[in-house]
Amino acid sequence: MTEQVQEKCEAVFRPDLRKNESPKRDEYDVAVIGAGPAGLAAAALTAKAGLATLLLDENQGPGGQVWRAVTTTPVQDKALLGKDYWAGQALVDEMRGSGAEILQGATVWSLDRNLEIGVSVNGRACFVKAKRVIIATGALERPFPIPGWTLPGVMTAGAAQTVLKSSGLLPEGRTVIAGQGPLLWLLSAQILRMGGKIDLVLDTTDKRNYRRALPHAAAFITSPYFLKGLSMMREVRRKTRVVSGITSLAASGEGRVQSLAFEAQGKKTTVPVDVLLLHQGVVPNVNLAMSAGVRHHWDDAQLCWVPELDANGASSVPGIHIAGDGAGIGGALAAVARGRIAARAAIDALKPEAGANLPGVSELKAAVARAEKGRLFLDILFRPAKQFRVPSGDTIVCRCEEVTAQDIRDSVAVGATGPNQLKAYRRTGMGPCQGRLCGLTVSELMAEARGKTPEEIGYYRLRAPVKPIMLSELAQLPKTDEATKAVVR
Repeated sequence: MTEQVQEKCEAVFRPDLRKNESPKRDEYDVAVIGAGPAGLAAAALTAKAGLATLLLDENQGPGGQVWRAVTTTPVQDKALLGKDYWAGQALVDEMRGSGAEILQGATVWSLDRNLEIGVSVNGRACFVKAKRVIIATGALERPFPIPGWTLPGVMTAGAAQTVLKSSGLLPEGRTVIAGQGPLLWLLSAQILRMGGKIDLVLDTTDKRNYRRALPHAAAFITSPYFLKGLSMMREVRRKTRVVSGITSLAASGEGRVQSLAFEAQGKKTTVPVDVLLLHQGVVPNVNLAMSAGVRHHWDDAQLCWVPELDANGASSVPGIHIAGDGAGIGGALAAVARGRIAARAAIDALKPEAGANLPGVSELKAAVARAEKGRLFLDILFRPAKQFRVPSGDTIVCRCEEVTAQDIRDSVAVGATGPNQLKAYRRTGMGPCQGRLCGLTVSELMAEARGKTPEEIGYYRLRAPVKPIMLSELAQLPKTDEATKAVVR
């Protein structure tokens, strides 16, 4: 083992040997949280304008999920991951050349109304302040609570793509991909291009959605996504078997997934499976923004919670902007433009004279409109069917606390009125994921059980820390009233 390789291995497996890193200042003009498309674009622009900019990201390299590991991936054949993936390299280079300070491996676990950020790096916690905060934490995969979804061997398509991009690893054994949405087809194409095998693709898109989406087809056909999507779907169908019109899914096995039962057009089939990848779209990652007190509402089109923002991405909390898919699902191109719009708002507020040589807000908003052209068609077409969002019986809803759909319905029957009351009955949303894997399901399930809308039922009341941190880290923080209020409210 060479000295260089040994050093890299030690940095991964022995965190105590990593170089201690922390923010260089106590206060910045702008703090950007998340180094995906929106965060990279925002940080590059504010730093170029001469604002002291800190970019915080919990991954080991920039790119977010869309461009994950774009600077380090072992997959160097550009045709395998696609042209859109490699476009991220240019934005990473722009950010690195802008003068922004970037801190990777940094977990943001607190953000308050005073724009004080709790961050943990390499086992050390600290607070930094900013005059403006841009939240660019992106999206999460929508929960897909089918029977057996917690078995070993079942994972999300996004998780499989993370492994593929960062390590070049492919699923082994009998592999089935089930669900709907652009990522389902993209991942399938990438696995097949890299020499992997997919035994079956099960498309859960509700056939009635094609008719519902038809009035918006013209905008989609003239968008940048139509030909790309069509080509990708044809590529996958040429190389593997695809079954459409799936109306039910159930995984089973002893100790790990071994079989998958599905129904299509009234016919029930069971197939052996070693790896099951599930996906039914993505939704905004709202936990940090909600914990900071940003107002959100239920979006009936995308079936999720979204923050209430003005045209420049400003939230209900002064000084906090939200950009990218965390503001509403729009894709990478829209996220880049929205990141720059939020950056322009910060520049115009803190250093307006620097905006003369930067892209104008009207130009950036035109870029968003172009990137989101046809979005409504996709939202309607890939609207997940109710049976894949609102489970029943002993299907697990809250993985952390092993709470079933029936447990939740029983709790409603004896008085639980919403997700926060449910915590007292069943501890739902109180595990390490803090509701990320069950929150939407709980809201919709309780709404159905009580005959109300998700907006009326509400969401978990989120408080810091929104990500798990060690008690030893909290103990190291300065013993001040501000520090106490950041974690005890």
